Amino acid sequence: MSGKRYRPEEIISKLREAEVYLAEGVSVGEVIRRLGVTKITYYRWRREYGGLKVDQAKRLKDLERENARLKRLLADAELDKAILKEAASGNF
Repeated sequence: MSGKRYRPEEIISKLREAEVYLAEGVSVGEVIRRLGVTKITYYRWRREYGGLKVDQAKRLKDLERENARLKRLLADAELDKAILKEAASGNF
């Protein structure tokens, strides 16, 4: 069962909202209930996006996407290299 996917902008606004509640003295349990997320999600968001601005979060996600693409390209190139090496050695 999958829940709603939040965009980085939404996550940052929810974290800022949580900071306001916590500054008012509201407990963490009450804050996550008001935000409508689980405790695990809240702490994961705080670890990932804590202290980031919206533009920084967008840049982070773009870089993560680019990194994943480059890793796939490298894996494909290494596979091609291994196939060519095996074919050149005559072990086919």
